[in-house]
Amino acid sequence: MGQEIQKIRFSPRDFARFRQRLVAETRLAREMAAGGVFDAGPPVTGFEIEVCLLDAQEAPAPVNAAFLERMNDPLATLELARFNVELNTHPHPLEGPVLSSLHRELTATWRRAQAAAESLGCHAFMTGILPTLEPQHLRLGCMSDMKRYRALNRQVLRARQGRPIHLDIKGREHLVMDQRDVMLEAATTSFQIHLQTPVDTAHRVYNAAILASAPLVAAAANAPFLFGRDLWDETRIPLFEQAVETGGYGDVARGPLRRVSFGSGFARESILECFEENLEHFPPLLPLCEDAPAERFIHLRLHNGTLWRWNRPLIGFSADGRPHIRIEHRGLPAGPTLADSLANAAFFHGLVEDLLTLPGGPEGVMAFATARDNFYQAARLGLEAPLRWQGETPIRARELILDRLLPRARRGLERLGLNAADRHDYLGIIAARVHSGQNGARWQRDFAAAHGRDGTALVHACREHQASDHPVHTWDVGGERA
Repeated sequence: MGQEIQKIRFSPRDFARFRQRLVAETRLAREMAAGGVFDAGPPVTGFEIEVCLLDAQEAPAPVNAAFLERMNDPLATLELARFNVELNTHPHPLEGPVLSSLHRELTATWRRAQAAAESLGCHAFMTGILPTLEPQHLRLGCMSDMKRYRALNRQVLRARQGRPIHLDIKGREHLVMDQRDVMLEAATTSFQIHLQTPVDTAHRVYNAAILASAPLVAAAANAPFLFGRDLWDETRIPLFEQAVETGGYGDVARGPLRRVSFGSGFARESILECFEENLEHFPPLLPLCEDAPAERFIHLRLHNGTLWRWNRPLIGFSADGRPHIRIEHRGLPAGPTLADSLANAAFFHGLVEDLLTLPGGPEGVMAFATARDNFYQAARLGLEAPLRWQGETPIRARELILDRLLPRARRGLERLGLNAADRHDYLGIIAARVHSGQNGARWQRDFAAAHGRDGTALVHACREHQASDHPVHTWDVGGERA
């Protein structure tokens, strides 16, 4: 979905041709995986951060095209709304001082982003949902000027037969509204972790990421407010799931499978099962046909880009041109700081790696339905969520993470060969955050309790803390670091 397309209207013939190529590429992916063609090298990681651009009043600034021109960096790209951009890292082998190296890389990128924004009289800001966002910021006129976004909007509404997107989120408060386009998606900004892994074991990595999702989102929640309403600890989750809903089977909003979801189950024998499910159950949204060799997987990758599992397998290409598999972990919000983001990544990589060592594999820990229920409980209630682990009675997320999962994450990072300083520093941030109970969602609510529901003041205070890169568990609510 990161590539521009050349048209936004499609004929029945376009859909038929696209499906024909999608069938061929899906079959070829299975054959190439069985034939040892995919990259089987050691694990590689990298990140994406979705960023808001703000004006002097801490409101969305629709200047992303000018921002990218000023920043002049191929690792920065447009997002759906004119006030959003995406910042990427280079891929790094998952070993040694990788976390501190990526922290330095992201810090340098972040400073360039801030300089580019400031040259336009703006600020760059990381958050799960922008507290100053209002419905009027999410009209079609605020969509980035790219055909792929206009085509996506057109096809989602076509699949819904013109019916509006209905948002209904029940949390601490209740928000109900209708939207006539897909711009609600732009309200969700995330920190996405990519983990490249050999195709033979990618299904186990995918299953481990599914298990890790609930404790990760509980620890990292940073999106309690939407349009002034106090909803879930990580309101991004229900918001994104409803923002581009078309339905699963057929072109109407019904059926057991959804385009944005936790998934339908564990992968059993191969990660290629996910791409085969894409083919079987989801009609194409953007049937753009290209004359390219099937082994480039152009159509498979475009189709996969219109499906948003919270853990999404991807096919990419390594520097030597060989195809590879990545697992994209999408459940984490952006921010509150780069230090917090790297700590979240440390927890993810360590926990996933350790779960792979369990007898019978990670899928033996619990049923998929339990992992899915855990995820939504964690998104709703954060560190106070009751989670089930290995068939036991529910245990509060805080105790589960501190007593059982952080030790696993430490073992996992050691097994990967990450150096001791990185393991200590970044998992230490998770331990301190969870022990204090203060993730981004808790801090935002405490700030609102102390100062009122003033989104402008909240964003300003958060930006000041963010600039220091001190982790969120050290913040107080008076605008100064604790």
